[in-house]
Amino acid sequence: MEIIYNDRFDLLYIRFDPEEQEVVNKRIADSIVLDIGRDGKVIGIEILDASKHVNISSLIPVKYRTAS
Repeated sequence: MEIIYNDRFDLLYIRFDPEEQEVVNKRIADSIVLDIGRDGKVIGIEILDASKHVNISSLIPVKYRTAS
């Protein structure tokens, strides 16, 4: 599992399957998008406006991408 936070877009991405594959995005709430891969499995979860929903500092260790 990989957790990535992008502070430029305030986007948190949790990836469960490291294998590259085509996904279908399915919005399940205003700020939550699921990436659905083969066989209907959830490959990743994208949380928009993440700092409003998650305590980012509690996700240690996390790959933190700063704005470029």
